[in-house]
Amino acid sequence: QVQLVESGGGLVQAGDSLRLSCVASGRTFSRYLMGWFRQAPGKEREFVVGISRTGGRTSYEDSVKGRFTISRDNAKNTVILQINSLKPEDTAVYYCAAGQKLAITSYDYDYEYWGQGTQVTVSS
Repeated sequence: QVQLVESGGGLVQAGDSLRLSCVASGRTFSRYLMGWFRQAPGKEREFVVGISRTGGRTSYEDSVKGRFTISRDNAKNTVILQINSLKPEDTAVYYCAAGQKLAITSYDYDYEYWGQGTQVTVSS
């Protein structure tokens, strides 16, 4: 079992930055592929970025490349999503997820554990 708790969301203006954190419980954090997803009002949940177990590989959804950066610290059971140059279309609830696949996957059904989400609202 893994419990995930996100933090760091908020109301910001376009062009601002945010740093989202996800802290995992348990001793086996390094065994999990980690991902961030987001769900905007009235839309399906979508993959944003994933990071491999060691942090050596990452995969970004095209619309966030160059603005979002994911990292993880396995010693601290933490994954970070640094978001720069925020746009109104980034407004969504952001979810941290953990899965046991070996390769990064963008399918939400490949992630077994989910956090409660943190709201990011970007005003224009």
